Amino acid sequence: MKLFDHTFASPAENLACEEACLHARDEYGGEDILRFWEARDTFVVVGYANKIATEVNVAACAAQKIPILRRCSGGGTVLQGPGCLNYALILRLADDGPLRTITSANEFIMEKNRVAIDSLFSRSESGNRRLEISVSGHTDLALGDRKFSGNSQRRMKNFLLFHGAFLLNFDLARVSEFLRMPSLQPDYRAGRSHDEFLVNLNLPAAQVKAALQKAWGATESLTDFPREEIQNLAAQKYSTDQCKLKL
Repeated sequence: MKLFDHTFASPAENLACEEACLHARDEYGGEDILRFWEARDTFVVVGYANKIATEVNVAACAAQKIPILRRCSGGGTVLQGPGCLNYALILRLADDGPLRTITSANEFIMEKNRVAIDSLFSRSESGNRRLEISVSGHTDLALGDRKFSGNSQRRMKNFLLFHGAFLLNFDLARVSEFLRMPSLQPDYRAGRSHDEFLVNLNLPAAQVKAALQKAWGATESLTDFPREEIQNLAAQKYSTDQCKLKL
């Protein structure tokens, strides 16, 4: 598996990168990819089918010039910004492998990520852990009953994209400022507000990256990424009002 640890200058480029790499692998083949990037600016990302007016406080975003973008995968709406670590996996599909269905891919990838993050928390002297790391609501990772990572996937013929974000030391109060309560909620949320539901891991990004890199066996750097398609997608799709067609 190839490792691509690179943050582009703009939110549009960072979202375009994952879609472009998925397209390139699906069309031309190649090794699996693990990518990391860290948001430098605050912006909103809605899922492919989300209605922006339902999920986002559009007026608050406009007042503070917070961009709203739409990613190529499903899932819910998230607020990005400093203190968030993003990752993406681009993995080859096989008819007889653990990624063969949406459900089996969710289970396989989420459990692998759970074990990787779990390895970063030491046990107390009594051997007990104060809070358990769990896969909750199918594609969330939770510390106790509070979410620190949300994930989604997009499938093509030969490869899938599975990506998400980890809350490390994010300003969680900003989430309620710019996002409405989600229209779809996992049962374990139990109607809690963003402030009551979300939690930071309070771990350095380098530690989380190292744990995931080890878990997925990403040992070699990616050098041949599709630069031109990234720029084209960023300019023609992610930086335009096309992202807001489902307002």
